[in-house]
Amino acid sequence: MQARLIESVEIAPGVRHFVFEAPAAARLEFKPGQFVSLSGEVAGKNITRAYSIASAPPANGREANRFELCLNRVGEGAFSPHLFAMVPGDSVEMQPPLGTFVLRDPPRDSLMVATGTGIAPFRSMLKASLKEDTPPFTLLFGVRLESHLLYGQEFEQMQREHPSFRFWPTLTQPPASWTGRVGRVQAHLKEAIDLTSDALSRLDIYLCGLKPMVDDVRQILKGMGFDRKQIRYEKYD
Repeated sequence: MQARLIESVEIAPGVRHFVFEAPAAARLEFKPGQFVSLSGEVAGKNITRAYSIASAPPANGREANRFELCLNRVGEGAFSPHLFAMVPGDSVEMQPPLGTFVLRDPPRDSLMVATGTGIAPFRSMLKASLKEDTPPFTLLFGVRLESHLLYGQEFEQMQREHPSFRFWPTLTQPPASWTGRVGRVQAHLKEAIDLTSDALSRLDIYLCGLKPMVDDVRQILKGMGFDRKQIRYEKYD
């Protein structure tokens, strides 16, 4: 299957939002939180990389085969420079969406913890799931710089429209003008947990980001008494 680039837009230094379509599919079916694998030949080698889908499953209609990605350009990366060099109309080989990093069905009280482009699957989940009767959801999103709060305005709008949703950005290198949370996501875990649910047994936690953060948070949660079945995660090297 081919994925054809519709557009790509820089949303932070070194980070782009991509819109693709799958021309061979009348409708691209996936669950929020799943990923697609993209492949191509780079320097004589066939490279395949998996990327979390950043958009909600499309409704029926003209754009039902579209999906969105949020990618960081890794200078020495094997494949991201190839994708960043694409222009609208270019195509890349893709595999259909896969993955088990999805919300519990039905969703329960949930804390989502992301760093960097690990925000992508949570954007998909929230755009698809937030409704009037959604249980309490908290998104704890950590980055170094304010300029890298990817989709921050979207999440702020979601918070205004859905009383059950909290958006908690935190910066490790805040400017003097920053009045929000500071430090790593680990520093705000307990507060987020306490405010999201009144019972640990009813709370599910979803983690996505670089391996050190995910591993550290899992250890903290284990020490707090969470069952491993309450924790779902996806980590990047």
